[in-house]
Amino acid sequence: MALIINVEALVISVPAQGNAFAQDSEETLLVRITDENGLVGIGECVVTPHVIKEMVNTRTIHFWSQGIKDILLGADPIETVALYDRIYHGSFYHGRRGILIHALSAIDIALHDLAGKQINQPVYKLLGGARCEKIRPYATIYPGDIYDGPLSTVVSELNKQVEIAIDQGLRAVKVPVLFGEHLNDKKLIPFVKECRHMVGDNIDLMLDFGYRWQDWQDAAWLLKRLDDYDIYFAEAPLAHDNLRGHAKLVEVSPIRVGGAEFATTRWECLEWLEKGDVSLLQPGVSRAGGFVELMRIAEICELYGASLIPHSYATGITDTCNFHLQAASLTIPMVEFRSSKLGPSRLRTELVHPAEPEIKDGFVELPTEPGLGITLNEELVDRYSIK
Repeated sequence: MALIINVEALVISVPAQGNAFAQDSEETLLVRITDENGLVGIGECVVTPHVIKEMVNTRTIHFWSQGIKDILLGADPIETVALYDRIYHGSFYHGRRGILIHALSAIDIALHDLAGKQINQPVYKLLGGARCEKIRPYATIYPGDIYDGPLSTVVSELNKQVEIAIDQGLRAVKVPVLFGEHLNDKKLIPFVKECRHMVGDNIDLMLDFGYRWQDWQDAAWLLKRLDDYDIYFAEAPLAHDNLRGHAKLVEVSPIRVGGAEFATTRWECLEWLEKGDVSLLQPGVSRAGGFVELMRIAEICELYGASLIPHSYATGITDTCNFHLQAASLTIPMVEFRSSKLGPSRLRTELVHPAEPEIKDGFVELPTEPGLGITLNEELVDRYSIK
């Protein structure tokens, strides 16, 4: 195997141009790992890209504070799990669940992409092989920052996006329920009823409450009254770290409760299963530890009878990673997918090719190209990387 000769961390920043999740610009941290033969693996992390770049570039200080590049240069990229553990245990001073793991996520993705290219196989085969025949993406329907306005405006925009998603071939959608205090819990019941009406009976409907409640009993009051609308899962009902409250809510909720959206490592996800008692974990591959850690989390879910539905609201790199993860896992029934048809994002549509897969009747075919199976737009990277 050709050894690693270069590791780059680049902040890619493009004008937001209407992206509802960005202000002046939308950014991601891009990692490129190059081997002796000139093959390049790519990875990303959208969490505080400038900070993550510095973490990747940090030099070795001592044996518990080793630089990521120092560990990788001269290493064999096929040894993905060993390299992950070497970086994790060799950076004790960097922190166990924060910025280091975010950086390690982008590194691990790039390593798998490079290793797959070296052996001319898709990443999911490096992860153990296909455990399913097709990939099932779901789309997050987000109408923009209009939830403080009239309810009719929100419903109208959601209805337009639902039609776009279904026309694209998607058969599962998640609707954010991000209303402020002007729309109390009682008024959310007819809103959810309207959401079920607009998607129809044959579409899986999920709800994202955006950490609406502090008291688990308030969340329970509403979830009990939404049981008639066949909700696949309720995401982020309580404050993220309120594991005790999640456990109480799970005891009485007729709807599957999801959590751990912003969790990192299998250790934190294990706390969500044992203390939060949730049956659905939602960490992201490009922030929770890359392929190595997400596969470990998927296996832990199997032991606990839980599901893993990876979070994704980044670029095509992260979405493609999710496809490989579902292919290789028994416990991933679907993956979040950021459809560019549902909101403008230059990074989503231009950073890699192909920008989006073909979706037929709710499913995507397994990836077939080596590595992640996507090609980086070097012209965009050269133009918009922050020097």
